[in-house]
Amino acid sequence: MSEENTREEQTTKKRGPKKKEAEMSFLEHLEELRWHIVRSAAAIMVFAIVAFVMKRFIFDVVILAPRTPEFWTNQMFAKLGDLIGSESVKINQVPLKMQSIKIAGQFSTHIMVSIIAGLIVASPVVFYEFWRFIKPALYEKEKQHAGGAVFFTSILFLLGVLFGYYLIVPLSIHFLGTYQVSSEVENTINLRSYIGSVTSISLAAGVVFLLPVFSYFLSKVGIITPQLMKTYRRHSYVIMLLLSAIITPPDIFSQIMVCFPLVFLYEIGIIISRRVVKNREKEMDAI
Repeated sequence: MSEENTREEQTTKKRGPKKKEAEMSFLEHLEELRWHIVRSAAAIMVFAIVAFVMKRFIFDVVILAPRTPEFWTNQMFAKLGDLIGSESVKINQVPLKMQSIKIAGQFSTHIMVSIIAGLIVASPVVFYEFWRFIKPALYEKEKQHAGGAVFFTSILFLLGVLFGYYLIVPLSIHFLGTYQVSSEVENTINLRSYIGSVTSISLAAGVVFLLPVFSYFLSKVGIITPQLMKTYRRHSYVIMLLLSAIITPPDIFSQIMVCFPLVFLYEIGIIISRRVVKNREKEMDAI
């Protein structure tokens, strides 16, 4: 037996054989993907129906709450303002005035919010279905290392949504809802515009919190490296600071509160990328 064949056998033993699903045709892969999408959509719709029925809780307790002084974050900023003697820290002390200008506006908004709530609650199911689709294409060693991918991805996404909802949303509502080009113009916020801002910010924060997951998979396929992330670290920090300055009140404390978790996630992404690259180099040396 040649030396080349011996190396191939050793590599196969280390990585483990792939399942026969990897030998499926392109159309069979599409069919398999379709059923994963169908199951994900079914889970989203089930939770969306539950959210539709729980209208009072979804709107009064969740969606509309960040605009009121009674919201937890607004109360904490008010207490902080009293503690340090600064009124600029206090946010959303006067509830925003809301209106719906279309005859079917509230009903269509109810449906949209229910679907978004269903997507957020069903996100672990969606991640699990995506994992089941790509799992057969992985080697046994890769499956072991990524065994907790669904759990950590779900936790990070939900933490990001909560971070966006409890911190970025109230700060954004305060800044955008009270901003005036003239004292002659009164802000009366459209319901659809308000809800669009709340949901988009929360979902965007959830996606941003997946940065360590993106770093893992992009490093795995060689698109990014820890050196690349380090090279553009300063640029990334500047962007984070600018975003924090835009959506927060004019004080450094609020900007740090928003920016620090983003910086932390970026550094975690660099560490993960470094580990992936080192493991790949060890595998190449072993071959």
